[in-house]
Amino acid sequence: MLKFLSKVKIEFNALDPRVASCMEFLAQCNARKAKESNPACQVLVKRRTDDFPPQITVTFVNGVEEAFDATSTPAQSIRTMILEKGQHLETEQMFREAGEKWPVIIPEEELHEFAPGTKHGLLRVAKALA
Repeated sequence: MLKFLSKVKIEFNALDPRVASCMEFLAQCNARKAKESNPACQVLVKRRTDDFPPQITVTFVNGVEEAFDATSTPAQSIRTMILEKGQHLETEQMFREAGEKWPVIIPEEELHEFAPGTKHGLLRVAKALA
């Protein structure tokens, strides 16, 4: 999970009963496997003394920052979102390294073309042969 991030900031008041998501996410960030995936990722913890709601802010390796209200967003949901966006970043990087434009624009007419080898394409062939 951390391999897609350059920084994680976890803010919470330890006396706030809504800190569960922050604590779970912090534990995930401190796991050996997560740290090994990106040792350069900064994990910052800000212990607050005010009524500010628990919050998790992540910065992706491309500089995009996203903040989550940890009172209503489970740690697992935040982790899943990070992994999904990370896969998107990897795909984008792969296309750019191959010299392809990003985002990939598929012409409307190609979206409706016959695609051999796909389930839909095989059904068309089967119906044509019947």
